[in-house]
Amino acid sequence: MGKDLKNRLDDVYQNYLEGNISRRDFVKFAGIAGATLGLAGGPFGLVRNAFASKSITVHSWGGTTSEALRKFAFDPFTKATGIEVIDAAFTGMDDFLTQVKASFPPGGEFNIAHLSAVYDYARYTDLDFGVVLDESKIPNLKNVMTKMTDTLRGITNGTLSAVPYDLGQTGIAYNTNEISKADAEKLGASLLYEKSLKGKLGSWGGDFRTNMWYAALHTGQSPNNITDIDAVWDALTQQRSLMKKYWASGSELMSLLANGEIFATVAWSGRVAALQDQGHPIGYLSPDGTYSWMEYMYVIKGTDLDVAQQLLNFMLEPDAAIAVAQGQKYPPALDPTKVEMPDDVKKLPAFDPTGKLNGYLFADPAYWNKHQIEWAEKWDRIIAGA
Repeated sequence: MGKDLKNRLDDVYQNYLEGNISRRDFVKFAGIAGATLGLAGGPFGLVRNAFASKSITVHSWGGTTSEALRKFAFDPFTKATGIEVIDAAFTGMDDFLTQVKASFPPGGEFNIAHLSAVYDYARYTDLDFGVVLDESKIPNLKNVMTKMTDTLRGITNGTLSAVPYDLGQTGIAYNTNEISKADAEKLGASLLYEKSLKGKLGSWGGDFRTNMWYAALHTGQSPNNITDIDAVWDALTQQRSLMKKYWASGSELMSLLANGEIFATVAWSGRVAALQDQGHPIGYLSPDGTYSWMEYMYVIKGTDLDVAQQLLNFMLEPDAAIAVAQGQKYPPALDPTKVEMPDDVKKLPAFDPTGKLNGYLFADPAYWNKHQIEWAEKWDRIIAGA
């Protein structure tokens, strides 16, 4: 009976948050529930105590991203509900997926993953790692850009295993003291292959797709339809001798750029915005075909869905989502035609004032996943110098 009452208290609290019941009715029910359950501390204390033993783990990207999530989403959620949010960082999508595979059967330490790019949504779904979210428990989904939710629904037969949370680009960052804007724009993607920058170039070592994407652009090909794969491998092999460092995380990327150890690298748009805000001489190049992506909170099978859905809805509250966007420097998934955005969000790289995301070039999940094993192994050999 106690468990059923706690579940009902959860439902009533959710309805209160959604504005479906008055504070008076909520307080009245909470008082009755508290007397039955032997809880104390006022109506919100009742909710916190009812879920005090619960926790949920969210893996994300570390650095400014995790700091923003902790400050503006996780800590306020814990304060409101008593549910602890354990945040953890991963270094790359492929390494994290390997860890998740090793954790099955489900129900372990992996609950929600802040994944990037649609192909990972497809990979996790194909591995049967996903769930079917009850969207009625996440009413703030109505404010998310339709193209983002529709893209995910197309992979999971109309349902959602994740909620879109932000969007961005993997463009090219460069040191404006060493490289002029005119030269950067003239070279485009080929800036990453400029021989005069030998020993001052960087790239993300943890993702073969990003490196192949820009090798395709450098060799004049479509990243989603590479017709001369040998040209891509040759370009990446030659690029390796020009590299100072293949970085492993967003924080390392920022450190290398801020300290002047590298002059040009592929870079996440949000990290570039953060460096610019700190006063570092870092420019951002978005050549034709720039790698664009959405990020989403993917719920992994075995997770307590009631807790996950509460957290996801809380994170999509405009105040929380906008604050996180301001903190991590990536535009939120919220449709700016439905939710008013502050000026600093409108100025972020990758922000789309129309909310339609027309012209954004996303990775084709079927194309990239089809070559996943073969191309990842080839990339590992190249980065190792084999």
